[in-house]
Amino acid sequence: MTIEENLSESLKALQAFISHPGNIEAIENAGAMMVNALENGNKMISCGNGGSMCDAMHFAQEMTGRFKEYRKALPAIAISDPAHITCVGNDYGFAHIFEKYVDALGNEGDVLLAISTSGNSENVINAIEAARKKGMKVVGLTGKEGGKIGPLCDIEIRAPNTHYADRAQEIHIKVIHCLIDYIESNFEF
Repeated sequence: MTIEENLSESLKALQAFISHPGNIEAIENAGAMMVNALENGNKMISCGNGGSMCDAMHFAQEMTGRFKEYRKALPAIAISDPAHITCVGNDYGFAHIFEKYVDALGNEGDVLLAISTSGNSENVINAIEAARKKGMKVVGLTGKEGGKIGPLCDIEIRAPNTHYADRAQEIHIKVIHCLIDYIESNFEF
């Protein structure tokens, strides 16, 4: 595939996402859910594997740092601590790395941003189940057909079904930027 074909394919995926009924509303609803949680003194916890972990980290650092505006830090944590991941992975198995973190630090009213391009990551599913037990809300960023994760979320935002994960990841980062922009525009600092 040429560079131009690669970029054109990316544009088509974004256009398909924008034109799908409900995607814009889902992002707005997720942003409102997050603003509400923050206004009530709660935090965001985000998780994902590989590139999705990088997106989870990107979300958290935009919250604790800044996106477009200089403003006070907002509480967000990405589950990305290598000591935690290797400890839990070794003692309990990789399927429990996010679940144990949510169980330890999640509180009622917090929001879990669960990211999986396939929608079937077992460790992300386990994190969602742990979040539910804690009384947390869940926003899922998925791809393909939403997988097992889609129905477990309060709000699922699904990238268009494409052959490779890169297009879903591109949509996910755009959604994350939209969420941060929504929060910065609507949270009372």
